[in-house]
Amino acid sequence: MKVVIVEDELAASENLAYMLNNLQDKLEVLAVLDSVKTAIDYFSKNQEADLVFMDIHLADGLSFEIFDAVKIDAPIIFTTAYDQYALKAFKLNSIDYLLKPIDEDELEVSLAQFKGQLKGKGLINNQVEGLLSLLQDQKKTYKSMYLVHHRDELIPLKTDKIAYLYIENGIVKAVTKDRQTHIIEQKLEDVENDLDPSDFHRLNRQFIVQRDSIAGIKQYFNGKLIISVMPPHEEKVIVSKAKATEFKNWMNH
Repeated sequence: MKVVIVEDELAASENLAYMLNNLQDKLEVLAVLDSVKTAIDYFSKNQEADLVFMDIHLADGLSFEIFDAVKIDAPIIFTTAYDQYALKAFKLNSIDYLLKPIDEDELEVSLAQFKGQLKGKGLINNQVEGLLSLLQDQKKTYKSMYLVHHRDELIPLKTDKIAYLYIENGIVKAVTKDRQTHIIEQKLEDVENDLDPSDFHRLNRQFIVQRDSIAGIKQYFNGKLIISVMPPHEEKVIVSKAKATEFKNWMNH
């Protein structure tokens, strides 16, 4: 399988390429393109890709501008940090996407879905126009409070009081900065989409942390990281090698 990655963040493109090579033995990354201009130049001369991964926001504009200048024959999977509400635009336009940070299992599903597809399955104009129109109408707002049970009443829990959230026996629990624990009656994936990604980060499948609650970061074997949090968590909080670069990037911002 021949792949082209359109992504302007070096760490993100390297992480995606790393996961792709983990999942697919005979995979070749033909090119990594970091702007609308370089993508137009490339696809005007090359149509060898079997699959294209494309971020929406590039250094010099939106990737949709590429389709105004050149036709891409290969299927396209958009990699995006848009919230789940805005992603209905993708579904309505029959366009596949991966939500950042990219999960390796979801990437594997996408690869399986597109494996063996023939060229000539690229986007058509009305798909791109419909997607762009719907996305432009979306304005993301993040959750500022959850209603949680406390004895026989419901109390407001402000998100800025949350230190981290984790799954225990299938239940999502929020630990506050003053060491209180509350049950959140949602899936962790939905909670992740509710929270401002500049403040909260998904470290692994079980854990979301608030930036100021990170007390320390240690190197672990095979390129993994161990994250110390406050208040302390009873289990080790581990970031995989595949997600370590992305986590460091988030911390640096």
